[in-house]
Amino acid sequence: MAACLLFESDFIMQKYNTADILAMEQRYRAAFINSLGGFKSGVLVGTADKNGNTNLAIFNSLFHLGANPALCGLIIRPDSVARHTYENILDTGSYTINHIHEGIYKQAHQTSARYDRDRSEFNETGLTEHYENGIVAPFVAESKVRFALEFAECHELKINGTILMIGKIIKVMLPDDCVLPDGFIDIERAGTITVSGLDSYHTTNRLSRLSYAKPDVALTEVS
Repeated sequence: MAACLLFESDFIMQKYNTADILAMEQRYRAAFINSLGGFKSGVLVGTADKNGNTNLAIFNSLFHLGANPALCGLIIRPDSVARHTYENILDTGSYTINHIHEGIYKQAHQTSARYDRDRSEFNETGLTEHYENGIVAPFVAESKVRFALEFAECHELKINGTILMIGKIIKVMLPDDCVLPDGFIDIERAGTITVSGLDSYHTTNRLSRLSYAKPDVALTEVS
């Protein structure tokens, strides 16, 4: 059977312009725009201050920035209230990224609660701190894919006051069977889940890996 192509006339499209978006109630607009971009990488960011007080916070703004050097970017909301993650990274230059799986996603979500600085989210959620030599920030022991970063630079974005935090990857830990011969990390095998919006968590089902795209060359599936 031939594939059925859908056109706008085949289903009802609700349309929003700038004025419509600005007129939305604040929390409605936040949910709407946060889910508009599709699935995102939900991770736990582990930090500690110079006194050893630990913090754990869920973020959905992690992104790849480069492989040589190995860099990741993280968007942190404006510093209008206490931002323990941001402050700790500037304080020690160290932070960790920890993938979330089905077994810990509720605890991960709970870290978004606004605990006082002296109440560690590790203790409040029952997640376990794990330390590696030479790295100040704690990892999440229950996470299957985790890596440490060293602070590189940060920039305040003038358009909305958010902060772009850039870190250099200095250590990676993950299950042996998740790294394929070509270097691809099979995060689905590790059970990593994904996030939509601010509060919706999803497991994944890979369709396929495809070959490197070249003009006039048919795509093939990569095992």
